[in-house]
Order: sequence, then structure tokens, then C-alpha cells
Amino acid sequence: MSTGRAAVVTGIGSYVPPNVVTNEDLSARLDTSDAWIRSRTGIAERYVVSPGTSTSDLAVEAGLRALKSAGDEEVGAVVLATTTPDQPCPATAPQVAARLGLGRVPAFDVAAVCSGFLYGLASAAGLVAAGIADRVLLIAADAFTTIVNPEDRTTAVIFADGAGAVVLRAGSPGEAGALGPLVLGSDGELSHLIEVPAGGSRTRSAGRPVAPEDHYFRMLGRDTYRHAVEHMTAASTEAAERAGWRLDEVDRFVAHQANARILEAVSDRLGIPAERRLSNIARVGNTGAASIPLLLAEATAEGRLTAGNRVLLTAFGGGLSWGAATLVWPGLQTTE
Repeated sequence: MSTGRAAVVTGIGSYVPPNVVTNEDLSARLDTSDAWIRSRTGIAERYVVSPGTSTSDLAVEAGLRALKSAGDEEVGAVVLATTTPDQPCPATAPQVAARLGLGRVPAFDVAAVCSGFLYGLASAAGLVAAGIADRVLLIAADAFTTIVNPEDRTTAVIFADGAGAVVLRAGSPGEAGALGPLVLGSDGELSHLIEVPAGGSRTRSAGRPVAPEDHYFRMLGRDTYRHAVEHMTAASTEAAERAGWRLDEVDRFVAHQANARILEAVSDRLGIPAERRLSNIARVGNTGAASIPLLLAEATAEGRLTAGNRVLLTAFGGGLSWGAATLVWPGLQTTE
């Protein structure tokens, strides 16, 4: 076991915008129905940003709550996991840090789509391990509806907006809240399965007109489902093994809230019973990188996640990217 500095979760917070969009609302303008959406995604409603609200607005709210939960507003770095930055340049994290009154601390974005929170955990843990920061604010925030084609029923019914955040402090590997082994992976050969084709240097340098639909998020659902189940299952198994846990010792399984079918398939393959699975997809939809910390904050506030629980986290997203991590949940104060 490592005897070095570990990153320990010491605060948590989340935020969703006030606007609720139900399946009935979507059915009024799309060729779909509540029954169709529920049967394919498990989603009943989702939260969406108002015009003019940006990812940084969501991130600041979640960050404030995480700092309050931690009982200390001082941090040495800010990491923001997002696929929907306020603008292509500069990164959004420095603006979030400034709005939070954190001074001139190092701040940067992490882009790993729906795996962003786990990649952000790895980044934050690295800052702690290297001695760059004793405390790190990690925020995962996405205004995903701003990049989804509102007329595409295959994506418009799934994605939503929100933010979740954790504060990590330097501590010991064996204490509650310390991050266990992190397992990360990617496969860029399959990047076309989840993408926004336009807006980057490739299309800008081509000098040709870009089709309007290429500015929107697209996903090849069937292939994405297969790879998500495969990689989340494998990463979860590896993370548990590296932590020295049997899968039947996992108290709470927290997966990226992508789709109810994916969540059920991964859980079943791992042999984790329904009563040990945490989910809020029916109420909040797929919030991208924010989904795991949103669920952690909600479950902590509701008492579904308590101190001493062995927690297994996993996610899958564009890149393709995926990951898993373990920790024993600490006792936290929440402001949800």
C-alpha cells in the first residue's frame, strides 16, 4: 500500500438549473412519447439552463456548495471537467476560480466528456501527490443542452444540464474518503461514435462551409451502448481488484448516469444487486461529466450514501474514454 500523500474527499456540492423539462414537454414538439423515452432511457424529466446561463454559472453554484460542505473556502487549485466550456478560449476554470474569490490559484479544464469527473479526480490527485496543492476544488459541469440538436429525438430526450463538485485535501491513503486506485482508458480510433464534428481546427482549417447539423452533438447509440457496457464493466472490475475488494463487498455502485439500460447491464455483469446501485437518471437525465458528483451529493443528502460505505465509481464517454475508482465514503456535511 502507498504511504505517500493521498487525495481525500472532504466536501461535496451540486447544482441544477431551475427549469424542468418533462417527457410530455418534449413529446409536444418531437415525434416521441413519455412511454418511448422511459422505455429506452429510464428518464422522466431533466433540468435545462435558461437563455444566457453558461457552464461557469452552474460550476460556481456547485463549487460554492462544495466549499461550504468542506468548511474551508481556501483551496490551492481548481479543476473543471466539462465538454461545454463558456468559450473555446480561454479555459473556463480560471473564470470560475475568480468568481469564487479563490485568488490566483492554478486552474484548468479537463475534457473527457462523460468520463470527465474521473479524469478530474486523477488530475486533482496528481496535484495533491506532487505537493502542488494541499486542497483542490474539482468541479464537473455541463450545459449539455447547448450542444444538442433540439430537433433530434435520439439525443434531445437524454441530455440535461447540471454541476457537481468535491473538495479534496491531502491526507493518508488509509483514511475514509481517500481515493483508491484509479483506472483510466481511451480509444481514439472510435472517436466518431461520440462527437461534435464542427467547431475545432479540423473544420476551421478546411476552408469549406460546415453543415449546420455538424455543430451539434451526435452519438451512434448501438455501438456506444456495447462499448460502454464492456469498458465500464472491465474498469470497475480492475479498480475493485486493485483496491483489494471483492465485488460483493461494494456497498454502493455509482455509475455515470448515461442510460438506464446501460446502468442495468453493467451492474448485472458485475453482480451488484439493485439495492446497492445508486441512480437519479429518471429525475435529472444524463448531465455529462456532472452526473457522478451530482448523484454522490444527492445520495449523501438523502442518506442513501453514508460514512463507511465502500463506493465503486465508473464512467464512459466520448474519446472514447472510460474509468473507475474506489473509496470508502467519509462523513460529510451537505448543503443540498
